Amino acid sequence: MPEADFILLGSLLVSAFLAATLLPGGSEAALAGLLLLRPELTLPAILIATLGNTAGGMSTYALGRLVPRKELPPRLELVRRYGSVSLVLSWLPLLGDGLCAAAGLLRLNGFACLVWMAIGKGARYLVLAWALT
Repeated sequence: MPEADFILLGSLLVSAFLAATLLPGGSEAALAGLLLLRPELTLPAILIATLGNTAGGMSTYALGRLVPRKELPPRLELVRRYGSVSLVLSWLPLLGDGLCAAAGLLRLNGFACLVWMAIGKGARYLVLAWALT
C-alpha cells in the first residue's frame, strides 16, 4: 500500500475518532471524500472509520464512568431500559454522544457497549459506502 494511502486512512481514523467525541465534526464527509477519490480503499476505509469512531465513542463512555454516581436523572431511562443494545444508535448526531456517556454513567458492561457501538457505527459507514457506489 502506498504511503499516500496510509496518510489518507490515518486522517480518516483521526477524523472518525474526533467526530465521535464531544467535539464537533463529521466523519461521513471524510469517508465520502476518500471513497470518491480512492474507491479501491472501500473496505479498509470502512474498517478504519468504524475503528476510529468506536474508539471515540468508548472514550465518551469512559468519561461517563468517571462521573461519580449520585441520583441518576430520568433522561437515562432509554439506556437503562435497553442497556448496551441502545448503543447501536450511538452514530446519531447529538444523541449518540449522550448515549455513550449515559452507558458509562450507568456502568454498563464495557465489552457489550463496545460491540453494539461498533455494529451501529459500522452499519452507518456501510450504508454510506453503498450509497456512493
